[in-house]
Amino acid sequence: MQYNQHLVLRKIHRYFGLFIGIQFLFWTISGLYFSWSDIDKIHGDQFRTKDLKKSFISPKLFSNLQDSTLKIQYLELKFVNQTPYLWINKEKLIDPFTGKIKESISKNEALAVANQHILPEYRMKKIEYLTEVGPDHEYRKLPLPAWVIYYEGNQNLRAYVSARDGSFQRIRYDSWRIFDFLWMTHTMDYQGRDNINNWLLRTFSVLGLLTVLSGFLLYFYSLGKYRKLKKDKL
Repeated sequence: MQYNQHLVLRKIHRYFGLFIGIQFLFWTISGLYFSWSDIDKIHGDQFRTKDLKKSFISPKLFSNLQDSTLKIQYLELKFVNQTPYLWINKEKLIDPFTGKIKESISKNEALAVANQHILPEYRMKKIEYLTEVGPDHEYRKLPLPAWVIYYEGNQNLRAYVSARDGSFQRIRYDSWRIFDFLWMTHTMDYQGRDNINNWLLRTFSVLGLLTVLSGFLLYFYSLGKYRKLKKDKL
């Protein structure tokens, strides 16, 4: 009976180990990468200019905003290529000089915004307009439409600028993409990346715990059997 129990325990531990061993490997590799990575560099701070030029606007310019029907719940002053605009209720970009709504950020304006944030030694290769992205895209969950500026070099550097309000959004390059892939394998959320409450991760976590516990039981069972054999020899 004891031999059969021992055999069953060995099989359980072996099959659990085979089933989740690859995931354990991903968890270990990703954990090592995260612990040895500088998160600021992963975000691309080394590509950014350190000191942005600050611009100022006279409060008198706000008098040009004559629309009395506009109920302002949110107001932010933004600069697009050194030109001031009012970002109202996170949906309208208004020229304070004329009171006119700016419908979209042009290609040249987006490039000018990107150049303010990216170091001058990086040269633009091309620029594209994004209207939609997939759930696993590197620009996921961020404002659309947007301009993506591609830069020359072997790091596949890209900068994203919102076409709605001209705000500089994100920097993406190869090290970030490696980090993102490993984060996906770590959370086991193969679409959005950030859902750590998904059932796949929960299932593998439970199976991992069972594997460890079965290993402990197997060790203590083998240890007890070894002591009994040693005692019988004496």
